[in-house]
Amino acid sequence: MSLPEVCAVYILRERARSAEVLLGYKRTGLGLGRVVGIGGKVEPGESVVGAAVREVREETELRIAAADLEPVGVFDYLFPAEPAWSQRSHVFVCRRFAGVPAETEEIVPAWFALDDVPFERMWDDARRWLPEVLRGAHADDATFTFGDDLATVTAQRQGLAEAETETAPSAR
Repeated sequence: MSLPEVCAVYILRERARSAEVLLGYKRTGLGLGRVVGIGGKVEPGESVVGAAVREVREETELRIAAADLEPVGVFDYLFPAEPAWSQRSHVFVCRRFAGVPAETEEIVPAWFALDDVPFERMWDDARRWLPEVLRGAHADDATFTFGDDLATVTAQRQGLAEAETETAPSAR
């Protein structure tokens, strides 16, 4: 089984009182109603980094450079109750961007102070690794298995799922 590849970018900016991260209120598709990182599917023939640059532009109208993407982890998400949702996510942090985030058909972008990230509105796995990543750490690659409710992580293990995918070239 080959997992579809996706990417997520956490854009950071420094403010006078604290650093902030750009997240999005998901308006369509998988994750509807959740707060998510900016990203999406890697298209056929596209690199993971190329997809990250494209998705940020499509979902927020911000411009980022591939050279500014910092790879921070790869996660496999397994949904045994809904196998079509399973995916491999390549996660990046980006500290440089151009433009002002704008609402799009898919995302309503919003800045959050790092101490105010709304984990209760995000996918359940985020609270397990995102706080450290936002503070500069690299996450260990991991596999998260979601339960029948399609929302709760029921198992977590270090390393990626045994069903390896053919990974598009990335900055890793």
